[in-house]
Amino acid sequence: MSTGEILLKPGTLWTSVKEKTKFALECGALLSIPTKFEFVEQDGVNFLVRILSNLERKDAAKKQRDQQTAASGKEFNPFLPYEKDLFVADISDTHVCILNKFNVVDYHLLIITRAFEEQESLLTPEDFAALLACLADFNGLAFYNSGKTAGASQRHKHLQIVPLPLTTSQVQTPIEPLLASAEFEDAVATIPKLPFVNAFATLDPNWLQSPLTSAEAILKVYQKLLCAVGINAVDGNRQSGAYNLLVTREWMLIVPRSQEHFQSISVNSLGFAGALLVRNEQEMQFLKNTGPMTILKEVALQEFIAKA
Repeated sequence: MSTGEILLKPGTLWTSVKEKTKFALECGALLSIPTKFEFVEQDGVNFLVRILSNLERKDAAKKQRDQQTAASGKEFNPFLPYEKDLFVADISDTHVCILNKFNVVDYHLLIITRAFEEQESLLTPEDFAALLACLADFNGLAFYNSGKTAGASQRHKHLQIVPLPLTTSQVQTPIEPLLASAEFEDAVATIPKLPFVNAFATLDPNWLQSPLTSAEAILKVYQKLLCAVGINAVDGNRQSGAYNLLVTREWMLIVPRSQEHFQSISVNSLGFAGALLVRNEQEMQFLKNTGPMTILKEVALQEFIAKA
């Protein structure tokens, strides 16, 4: 059982998200990045590929952060303190929920630790208690980019949630058609139609009703999946390898990573759900020529990590 206290009142998060989004847009705190999108099919997956049409504000903000870091000699942390105008809700005594300032997807949430923890540290019962509390009232896809190699842009530990479905089609996520091929062994499965190392498990939807008491149960699933792909703890709670984590109300998927980019295309957890981002038409054409599944294969692992 997770220690601590859940502060989020059941049934309030989705309403708060919509209200805070409206407020943050009106006051200029939320700087949504407009996109166009196309579907690109490969290996039975209809990948959703967004083209970022205007990155000027995000690039300008990064330049300003870099200048602050250079002037102070201390790395800028946007979560300590976080922008009050992006605040959505107190989740627990260890976690708070805010809006993603430069969102590509509407209602994109960040679940951040109140105190600094490294993004390359393994998730804890407190992380999962906060995540379950959010998913109980927010039907979304949660994900964790476990450090820079996995696509994280901030060192301060944060999980993320985007609403489901990801597309207007009949599936919740583009990779959903492949999940039916899961081959289980002792509650841990692999998805054989994904051409890279992965580990998959189904979750008990009843865990959403009691986040604190269920945190240890979902933590054990997470630990089994990490073990299945050869990732373990080193130097306390630090991970031995980078990975992407995807979690819905029904399942969990882990994909270990070998590199952040393939050519100029960066991949984070959403890529393994079947949703990718490109910066311009040239990158879109490269993605089409290469194939989105091929790009995922290149940034993941083709062989299991040797277990310590």
